[in-house]
Amino acid sequence: MPSVKEILAAKPPGVRTVDASFTVHAAVALLASYEIGALVVTEGGRPVGIFSERDFARKGIIRGRRAHETLVREVMTAPLLTVTPEQSMEDCMELMTARRIRHLPVMEGEELAGIVTIGDVVMQVIKAQRSTIEQLEGYITGKF
Repeated sequence: MPSVKEILAAKPPGVRTVDASFTVHAAVALLASYEIGALVVTEGGRPVGIFSERDFARKGIIRGRRAHETLVREVMTAPLLTVTPEQSMEDCMELMTARRIRHLPVMEGEELAGIVTIGDVVMQVIKAQRSTIEQLEGYITGKF
């Protein structure tokens, strides 16, 4: 399986972020406008957490918080779990499974380099399975 760096190279550049001081309503509006499920939360330009639809559902709505009054920093998931570009997809899968998360920001030193999602991981598993199937079919039919 490819490295995180290889996955990021195939994706559009950039990561959607939101400042921790924004209201949850503003953050949810960003999620909707970008059609994504999570934003990396920043303070002073530094990544400090992640905000997802799940965060507001579980830490906001369920607890009676109002989206227009609640700040992202109050419901975000922190500390931020990250991976590096050199790590493998297997590392990502293990971390996502163990921590029950769907988004992993990628840090290159102090810089936010990208984000790996559960969708990226699933796509890599599908590609690997297709390749294995093609190789086995080739072996069985004598193409190799």
